[in-house]
Amino acid sequence: MACTLDEHRAEIAALLDPVIAALGSETLPVEAADLPGRVAAAQLPALLPIPAFTNSQMDGYAARSAELSGASGEHPVSLPLGFTAAAGDRQIELLPGTVSPVMTGAVIPAGADTVVPVEATSDGVFGQLVRAGEGGPTGSATFTAPSEPGRFIRPVGQDLQAGALVAEAGARLTPTLIGALAASGVREVAVRRKLRVLVCTTGNELMGGTSQAGRIPDSNSPMLAAALRGYGAQVDTLRLPDDAQALGLALEAQSRQVDLILTVGGISAGAYEVVREALAPRGGSFHHVALQPGGPQGFAQLDGTPVLCFPGNPVSALLSLELFLAPALRQLAAVPAPVPEPYELAAEVHSPAGKHQVRRALLEQGKVRVLDPGSHLVHDLARADALVHIPVGVEQLPAGTTIDVWRMNV
Repeated sequence: MACTLDEHRAEIAALLDPVIAALGSETLPVEAADLPGRVAAAQLPALLPIPAFTNSQMDGYAARSAELSGASGEHPVSLPLGFTAAAGDRQIELLPGTVSPVMTGAVIPAGADTVVPVEATSDGVFGQLVRAGEGGPTGSATFTAPSEPGRFIRPVGQDLQAGALVAEAGARLTPTLIGALAASGVREVAVRRKLRVLVCTTGNELMGGTSQAGRIPDSNSPMLAAALRGYGAQVDTLRLPDDAQALGLALEAQSRQVDLILTVGGISAGAYEVVREALAPRGGSFHHVALQPGGPQGFAQLDGTPVLCFPGNPVSALLSLELFLAPALRQLAAVPAPVPEPYELAAEVHSPAGKHQVRRALLEQGKVRVLDPGSHLVHDLARADALVHIPVGVEQLPAGTTIDVWRMNV
């Protein structure tokens, strides 16, 4: 008797949960090319405040607001220039009765409490600028309006205080989050270790290159490896001939090197089902799920390493990954599950009553067009941009019926 989609999902989740929990972590520098998309393994507090020092938001003049309080168009205030504060310079002191030219990002001079943009002065441009150690500053700046305390000044820690949390454990490290970590002084990040997956395809009919009589290119290995890498896994591939004894020994050896083995093909009801022959004596479980495509399914454990066994037709293989393995991969990679969206059917759809059918579909002009159900149609799979689930017991859906659609992310 076939099991349901949810029953098989629960079996696979129970097999994978201990592996996910035991993955552990590794430490990467914040500049690592491999850091984007990884997941924080621990809380990440700021080591420095952001900004790390009180600085200027504008190119202008650092001043004491009290000395500009009476400035107006009728009664302008002119003050001599002090030394210039440039970005990257040490803090200078603002002498009473003077103003200091200050550049964006520069440390606010000691004694200043406001910044007047250069374009808000009478001249509108800087005169001669002199930095500390370059001689004595000359010239003056004229102001025609007061400037309140704190204007155009970014105080230390305005964005984030030292010790505040930049990222929670389990956060997906996006480019912006990595930027915030770097700005807060974090140099290394503990991240979840990648899941190491071996994709093992079987079949004497498979070959790596151009088709020959009776043989076909292996599309499953590159397709599934790409999907797994898209979820953040570290993937190797292995192609084995139809020899149950050799395959069983090879999988046993590989199980010590990886966290998960994924086999493709060799589990149906045919005469040469090599994966079933190799793994059934090793405790493997093989059954039929009330699902189309992707009905034949299996799983095993070799030395504690889970082995998931998917059917060999390309559409069945990829949908099996999306239905049974992707939930764990999304959890590990902190990727949200796809959210169903309502669409009207562009045409009538038929489905076998006793199976949960998953159909590829195209979203066109606000409606969904369901594609042919064939499990071998890999080009149709590449064209599809959505999946439609038709539950057990539903045989026909008329055109215009509103159904839930899941956008494909593989």
